[in-house]
Formats: sequence, structure tokens, C-alpha cells
Amino acid sequence: MSHTDAVSAPASTYRLQVGPDLPLDSVAGLVPYLRRLGVDWLYLSPILAADPGSDHGYDVVDPARVDPARGGPEALAALAAAAHEAGMRLLVDVVPNHLGVATPLANPAWADLLAHGPEAAHAAWFDVDWEAGDGRVLLPVLGDGPEGDPRGAEAGLDQLIVDPSAGEHGVLRHWDTAYPLAPGSLAAAEEETGLRAAEVFAGADPAAPTDDAARLGRAVHDRQHYRLVHWRRGDAELNYRRFFTVTTLAGLRVEDPEVFDATHVEIGRWVSEGLVHGLRIDHPDGLTDPGAYLRALRERVLPEGYLVVEKILEPGEDLPAAWPVDGTTGYDALGELERVFMPADPDGPAADDAARAAWEALIAEAKRDVATGSLAAETARLVREARAAVVLGAHSDEALTEAFADVLASLDVYRTYLPVGAERLAAAVARARAAHPERADVLDDVARVLADPDSPVARRFQQTSGMVMAKGVEDRSFYRWTRWANLNEVGGDPAHLDLPLAGFHALQRARQASWPTTMTALTTHDTKRSEDVRARITALAEEPASWEDALARLRTAHPLDAPGLEELVWESIVGVWPTDGTAPEADRLEEFLLKSAREGQEHTSWTAQDDAYEGRLRALAADVVAPDSAARAVVQEIADRIAEPGLTVQLGRKLVQLAAPGVPDVYQGTEIPFPTLVDPDNRRAVDFEARADLLDRLDAGHAPTLDEPEAAKLLVVSRALRARRDRPELFHGYRPLDVDGPAAAHLIAFSRGGALALATRLPLTLAAAGGWRETVVSLPPGRWRCAVTGRAVTPDARGAVRVDDVLSQLPVALLLPEEETA
Repeated sequence: MSHTDAVSAPASTYRLQVGPDLPLDSVAGLVPYLRRLGVDWLYLSPILAADPGSDHGYDVVDPARVDPARGGPEALAALAAAAHEAGMRLLVDVVPNHLGVATPLANPAWADLLAHGPEAAHAAWFDVDWEAGDGRVLLPVLGDGPEGDPRGAEAGLDQLIVDPSAGEHGVLRHWDTAYPLAPGSLAAAEEETGLRAAEVFAGADPAAPTDDAARLGRAVHDRQHYRLVHWRRGDAELNYRRFFTVTTLAGLRVEDPEVFDATHVEIGRWVSEGLVHGLRIDHPDGLTDPGAYLRALRERVLPEGYLVVEKILEPGEDLPAAWPVDGTTGYDALGELERVFMPADPDGPAADDAARAAWEALIAEAKRDVATGSLAAETARLVREARAAVVLGAHSDEALTEAFADVLASLDVYRTYLPVGAERLAAAVARARAAHPERADVLDDVARVLADPDSPVARRFQQTSGMVMAKGVEDRSFYRWTRWANLNEVGGDPAHLDLPLAGFHALQRARQASWPTTMTALTTHDTKRSEDVRARITALAEEPASWEDALARLRTAHPLDAPGLEELVWESIVGVWPTDGTAPEADRLEEFLLKSAREGQEHTSWTAQDDAYEGRLRALAADVVAPDSAARAVVQEIADRIAEPGLTVQLGRKLVQLAAPGVPDVYQGTEIPFPTLVDPDNRRAVDFEARADLLDRLDAGHAPTLDEPEAAKLLVVSRALRARRDRPELFHGYRPLDVDGPAAAHLIAFSRGGALALATRLPLTLAAAGGWRETVVSLPPGRWRCAVTGRAVTPDARGAVRVDDVLSQLPVALLLPEEETA
């Protein structure tokens, strides 16, 4: 249940990607515009000191200071002052699960660990298995040697150069990266080799070091608490917990009270000094005990502020009620908003059933492949820790590996929070036993250990299952499966096509009753496609036969030999395509195509790239933007046809999100149509000056229609945000409005206990059926005025108004009691 009352919670948030290109002082300059837009709180991406050059901030290297590249503490204080003066507050993204270790010397805690090993002052910070391998931290950073080089994976050790002048005890340089040396290790290596580092290092070339430099480098390397190995060895042999498969993000042990305090002192200062009033917690599923962490956060850092977690809820899953939070970051709402605007499958429920079976088979295969492949090191650590459980001693490592992989592949949520979720764990084990009856004995023994909340194996499994889910579903299956590409977002179920109106209303009533201050979202920095791209794909789904004909022509021009990838690629290109005839940049499309194909791993991958196949993708990206391209002509034709219905979906979905229960977040730039693809494309620079100028025109009385997409969406967003902020008493309940007539199924209509929201769904089907015709919606007694268009709306004696009259200018309306309108 929510822990912040509606008065203290934001009315809305506006997500900003703070970085070197948008530092905190630049954000402060946006405050006047965002205030006029109607924003209540600013929602900032991570601002602690990050790896040098980081554009996203999730690779924090020093949690004790605000990132100088983002403006430092002075800029944060100035931004907070500007925001508070404008009546706004700050919500900041916090990353408790990991630290960035790509640049070891930039991270004091990691550098200390590497220099001093298990006796380091910061050894307790990191989740290292010192018993694995030779007891050194494995760093998979070496590249391939020259083709045919018999030294293979060890060839990179020849490039190690000792620099005695850097660091406390000298450093070991591998190309541009420096690693700290253990005290005394350089002197010992010099004595062994008879070489002097100062003499050898002078003028050393990392591309072609002298024999003496290479010999000394290896002698020093052999005396460290870390071992540099070929990058391919990380997936199977890594001995520290990481973020998913990213070896440059090392897991933190914030369950240790001393580690918690040390890594939250700066965040606590923000709160205690009144700079920040809310926190967004990144990836809580990676923590040993998310609930305990959140309780500590409430007790020691944020006792009264707004707190949300980036928790991905699978369909039918609830946020643990005991967590002292206000809700999630909104992926669950995103899934609902996406599907209520989607048409049902014309083949009926049987198509959903078939899709469900195919989807479950696909993700089970992908997750098992991840558990035994790119995350094999994590599964191996489960096996090692399971050895401490006597009941598992009779099973071989191979048998335990297979059993853990079976259960990881069968779990239908990111993780359990034992004892919460015990039934889902039991169901996963049952599915694994049914699929692999030959492993029933070992599965039963593993299940007993995993069901014990106090078992260290069970705790480790809960951390690992989220990693397997993310890599198997988000980063693999979502790039192979395409029923419709807009459904491939976390927290949703791409096997189920639509959400009937009754189901949507039921979910909103439940959110209002249980989590009224949870966040809702349509676009985030993690969405595969922005809300505007997905809206255009939604319009495609209304005319599947027409799209299939166009897709056949595009496949002929550029066959990709992967049906799921082909559909995903072309739907996404049409979705991101401007409708003014100006093509997106070829490099934007190329980056998206390569990432999609590599994540899907059907013909190429990040670790085994097929140059010929990737050449075909590059050729596609170049051809589709060429002025005389046949593929471009097809894409433009489709984009033109879905422009207006796509905009209708954009406006409808946005209005519903902004008016429905929860705290709506607006991702930077999306107050106007801003079609973007997966990161880093969704972190593109935003032209705030143009948006501010357009808002000036609207406030001066300009009344746009669907012929002006930017103005129309900005009008809807600004008027809804202002209503949420300035008239909060109108948004405290939820009740569907009665809609009658031949087109009733095309209207989403609800009351928030004062404000009334109306939005059009399935616009192409609506138009084909003759429009709204005699459809009416029943309003509560009184006189109403649309906050979007400014038009007065007066019900007839029965309390009804014609929908075609209310929506004559735009396909959405936000009706407020006339006497409440400023």
C-alpha cells in the first residue's frame, strides 16, 4: 500500500536525463518552461559521480559526491532552489545494486579492493566469491591476439606495462586502463626479473612493448589480487556479482549496514538539507533482500518522502504490500495503457491461446540458454553455494547446474521475495519436473533448499532469477518475437493482444484503491520504442491485412531470414518515420537494426558477429532513407496512411495516462510527438526552446487540430498536467462513465471524482463503421468545460452529451466542473 499521502506525493513528474550534455545547471534553466507546462516534480536520472564520460549515470563510481561532470553539489543546490521557488520538488534516481568499475582508479572502493584483496577496507562492499578459482578477482578485459596466435586468450598479457609513477604503489596499464598495484608487488617483481620499472616504462608503447616491459608487466600481474583474462571467460568464470551480463558493473552488498551507510551518506544529505524529497530505486531485484533495504532506506534516509521502485511486475503479480514504498516506476501501467488501445485478434481467443503457448516455449528456451550461457558464472556460483547444503551433496555439479537452470527457466516472475512468492516458486519447480522427469530427484532436493527463506542458496537464487529473466526476455525474446512490436515492453505480456474496457477499468479501480500514488509511465529510458512509435504501430494493428501486404513488399526488398526480426524492424521503422517526408538518419536506424539483431542472436550477436549478415542490415538502413528507394516509398506510404490515426492513439493514450490513477511521468521531450527507438536513441537531445515557443502560442489562444501534431499533443499534455497540479481535489477516485450507442466500445471514459476523461480508441475501425453516430456519454450533473479545448459542455436533461460533439476538435477531452476552471 502507498506510504505517502496524496498531498505529499507529486501530482506529476517530468523525467530528465541529466548528463554532460544536460547538466544540472541547464536543468535549472528549464524550470520556468516546465512549470508553465504544468509539471509538479522534476525526476532526475542518477547524479552521483559516474564513470568518466558516462552519458546515463548508472555506472556510479563514487556514491559520496555529486558528479562534477553533471554540475557537482553547487549545481544541485542551485537547481533545488530554483525548483522550490517555482513550487516544484526533486525526485532522484538512486542505484544501490552496483558500482561502475570500467575505470578502476576512478572508483576508490574498487581500486582499494583490487590493490588489497580480501583484506581491503572496502572488501565488504563487493559481492566477491574469494573461494572460486585461484582466489583472485577475475577481470575479463583482454581481447583477441593476432589471428593464428598460439597464445590465444593470454596474448593480451603481452600488452601490460608497469607505470611506477601513477597511483599509490604504481599501476599496471592495459592500453588506456590502469589497475592499482598491491603494496610491495612492484618491488618483488623488480627483484625477480632484475628489471627496473622506471627504466622499462620510459617510452613504452602499449601497442608494441619491449620484451623487458612485457616480462616485467607479467611478473607484476602475477602478484596481484586480480587476474586479467580474455573477455570471453567472464560469462562462465566470473567470481563477482555483476549487473546482468555487464562485467563493468560490480554488485554492491548494501545488506551490510556499514556498506549501506557509506553508500547513502550523500543521498541522506540531500534529504536532510531539503534538496530532494523523493527517491526512485533502480533494480531492487538485484539486492539480497529488497524489503530490508527499503525499510532501512525509510528509517535512515527518507522517512517521509516519496519512494518508488523500478520493479517490473509480471501480469497477475502484485508489489509486496509490506514494502514501505509508494509504488513502482510504472511499467505495469504502461502495459495496461498499451493494450486497451489495441484491437482484439480477429481470429479470436484461440489465437491468444496459441500465442501464449508459443511465447512460453520461446522464453523458457531463451532463459535456459542464458542460465547456462551468458550467466553461467552465476549458475555455477549457485552450485558452489549449494554444496554447503548437505542434502545436495549426493548430486554432481552437472546435475545441480541442470536443475538450477530448469527452475530459473520455469519461473514466471523476475524473483520471489520469500516467503512472498513461494507459490510461484513451487509452480516453477512443478513445470521443471514436468519438462524433465528424469531430473525429478535433484529438482526435489533443490526445491527444498530454494523454499527456505533463510537458506543462502535461496537468497542467491532470488538475486539470480531476475538477471536470467531480464536477459532471456527483455534482451532476447523481445527481439525474436513479434505479434506486434509495440507489445514488447517489460511488464507486459506480448502473447495477449488487447485489454477489454471492463478489464482496464477494473485495473484502474484497483490501482486507486491500493496504490493511488504509484507512478505511471508511457516512455522511459528503458523502453524499446517510445510511446509515439508504439502508437503508430497500434494503428497498423487495426489494418493487419494492409500491413501484411506492405510487409511482403519490404521483405522482398530486404529479406532478413528471421520472421520475428523482420516484423519488429519494419514496424519500428514505420513507427519512428516522420510523416513530413524527411527520413530519420541512416545511422540511427543502423544502430537500432544492429542492436536488435545482436540481442535476438538468431544470425549475429554481440559476442559472435556475422559480418555478412550485419552488412545486410547496414544496407537496409542506408537504402530505406535513400530518396529514390522502393523501400522508402513503401514506408512513406504506410506512415502517411497511419499519421492521423496514430496521432489519435498518441493523444488518447497520453490523456488517459495523465488523468488516470497514479502519478503520471512525462519522459523528456514527449510532450510533443517524439518518436525514438531503444537506447541510446531514446536519450536524444530535446529542443526545449522550440517546445517553449510552441507553448507560448498555445497559451496565446492558438487552437490546433490533428493537422498540427506537435501543437495538439502539447496542448493535451499541458492542460492535463496543469489540471492535475492545480486542481488535485478533482483526481481522488475512479468510476467508469456510462457510454451508450453504436460506437460505445471506442470511447474510454471515466470520472476521477471531479475530472472526466474521454479518449478515442481504435480510430480506423471507428471511421470504417461510420464514426460516433448516435453514441452518447452520461456525465454527472452540472456544467462542464473542456480543459483541452476550452469549450463548454452542457449535458441534456438526461445527463447525456453526444460524443461527436464533445470530440469535434480533438479526439480527447478532459472535462472539469465549470465553476472550478480558472
